[in-house]
Amino acid sequence: MPKRRANGEGNIRKRKDGRWEGRYTVGHDPETGKAIIKNVLGKTQAEVKEKLKKAIEENVGIDYGRAKTYTVGNWLEVWYENYAKIKMRPSTYLTYHGYIENHIKPQIGGIPLAELTSLDLQRFYKHLLDGGRVDRIEAKKKPKGLAPKTVRNIHQMIGSAYNLAIEQKLVSKNPTQGCALPKVEHKEMRTLTADQLNAFFQEARDSGVYELYYLDLATGLRRGELLGLKWTDVDLDRGVLKIQRAISRQNGKVVEAPLKTKNAYRTLPLSADAIDVLMQQRRKTGNSEWVFPSPAGGPMSPDSVLHMLQRVLKRAGLPRIRFHDLRHTFATMALQNGVDIKTVSSMLGHYSAGFTLDTYAHVTTDAQLKAAQTMGNILSCAV
Repeated sequence: MPKRRANGEGNIRKRKDGRWEGRYTVGHDPETGKAIIKNVLGKTQAEVKEKLKKAIEENVGIDYGRAKTYTVGNWLEVWYENYAKIKMRPSTYLTYHGYIENHIKPQIGGIPLAELTSLDLQRFYKHLLDGGRVDRIEAKKKPKGLAPKTVRNIHQMIGSAYNLAIEQKLVSKNPTQGCALPKVEHKEMRTLTADQLNAFFQEARDSGVYELYYLDLATGLRRGELLGLKWTDVDLDRGVLKIQRAISRQNGKVVEAPLKTKNAYRTLPLSADAIDVLMQQRRKTGNSEWVFPSPAGGPMSPDSVLHMLQRVLKRAGLPRIRFHDLRHTFATMALQNGVDIKTVSSMLGHYSAGFTLDTYAHVTTDAQLKAAQTMGNILSCAV
């Protein structure tokens, strides 16, 4: 019976091509019992000796026999179901599930878990950027490649799954380390001016959607938060609005979803004008529980209010902006008119005032310049 080589045991030999090779055992195949051998190469015996020592040390305790039972695809499933899913918002884990099924499994899912390299990932990311978008009807007019941010999200997900594999002693390294990632180009923030708002509101009135867009510009709510409002969240007597849920589209269905962060659960004061607008909206909605119901009586689709926005802008002769830019318009005007950054941050539901400050640095810089000029005028009069 042949001798069973122990894990970590290695030997060095000179190959026919002149290079030196160090071979070492990292485990045994659970099905055949045969040793699983890895190797290192070098130009000199001394170089390989050093590489072999390092490789053996790095692989101490790694169960390659058990690792061999996993591919990249099914390990991502294990990570997703048992670790990631329980911590994520429903919309996030559905997105991650789509990444696994539509991109990871078809491209790199069959690679053995311990054999995935950073080069494999680099080629995978390039494929995603060049033409990785899934062919769907709603994506016909979009670029064929995935957005850089989506590729970075997939990279982060794979990295998290491999960190778990390292903890479970299935691999010694995380192949996501050292990968070159695409740069995310932040979309330019575009806001409406006071003059443009007059034209916008006039057209919104004519289109019958004034109340929805007025409330959004008066509060800075996210699109999903605005559509998630129920009349039980509105106290017109006290003049307050509770933000408790969001509406999102998941698997083609419009559903209720939890808010983005714990800071997003907030209570906002309403101005007298906002209360009047909501009273008008209350009369329009009848018995619906939703502040802004769909024609069928349920919550409105996030897509429909975006399409509606573009129609209003076009008819008003205004430039095309994103729905999120209405939120930016609220924040920008509040800061320009003296509302402090901490108050704006809490109204927006940001996780920190620092994030708000970074997002609206251009606005606060203008305000600081104005303050400096004001102080300069005051002091010049005192000299």
